[in-house]
Amino acid sequence: MSNGNSVSLVGNITRDPELRFTPSGQATASFGLAVNRRWQDRQSGEWQEATSFFDVVCWREMAENVSESLARGSRVVVTGRLEQRSWENQEGEKRSKIEVVADDIGPSLRWATATVTKNERRAPGEGGSNRPPRDDGPRNVPVREPAGGGYDEEPF
Repeated sequence: MSNGNSVSLVGNITRDPELRFTPSGQATASFGLAVNRRWQDRQSGEWQEATSFFDVVCWREMAENVSESLARGSRVVVTGRLEQRSWENQEGEKRSKIEVVADDIGPSLRWATATVTKNERRAPGEGGSNRPPRDDGPRNVPVREPAGGGYDEEPF
């Protein structure tokens, strides 16, 4: 990522990844990420803590792998880029938000272990592993395909 717009975050997933498909069949998954920062106040000597929340979006095979592999509470490392998207809500008000569009996501191994299973090459929509998909609610919800690499619809 040499364009200057890159970010790396380590945090905990705040909501299960939601897998959706565009009308052309392209997979996309989104989830929330909480990133904690802790520091010691120089004047009082007390420890301070702040939490930042980010929406993360991933596409194609990574979206399918994320939806099959990760869940709320998982600690992950996300690398990607920041992207702003804008839309109009049903009342005609303009809205915008900044999201992390993931280039790569992996488990954080600082306090956990992970087992990695390499997937065989597959066509989109065929799933990411030999495991059956989790049954934790509606998942295959259609979304509009991005125009120019971004979104043109309300957030998930």
